[in-house]
Amino acid sequence: MRQFVVDANVLISIMISGKSAYKPILNLFDFYTPDFVFDEIEKYKPTIYEKTRLNKEELQRFSFYIFNQVSVIPRIVISDDAIEKATELTQNVDIKDLSYVALAIELDCILLTRDKQLIKGLKKKGFRKIMTFEDFLNSI
Repeated sequence: MRQFVVDANVLISIMISGKSAYKPILNLFDFYTPDFVFDEIEKYKPTIYEKTRLNKEELQRFSFYIFNQVSVIPRIVISDDAIEKATELTQNVDIKDLSYVALAIELDCILLTRDKQLIKGLKKKGFRKIMTFEDFLNSI
């Protein structure tokens, strides 16, 4: 099994879509996300409800399934070294993505995102363990 860190924009887009096609993918790999994801989901909750085609109960069940498959990692288990490296990488790129980058560094795995500016900025700084979620889906 391969491990991946997923950011909030990936998880939110999966939630909004409500597509059951994501279920086998979530079972096939190990996905991780930092606990910061809950802040972002809460921030975008009105947008999630507005854009999804699922009713509230269906969205809750689907979201429960998603988060049953994705391990949420508290920041306390991420080393100071990983946080320091992620801070350097995300500075002048997008500091709010620090937790996702730090977790990817800590786990030594690829960060999946839909944020093309983040990918471009991190790659420019030499961080290669990042790819778009779309590229990931096309590779499986």
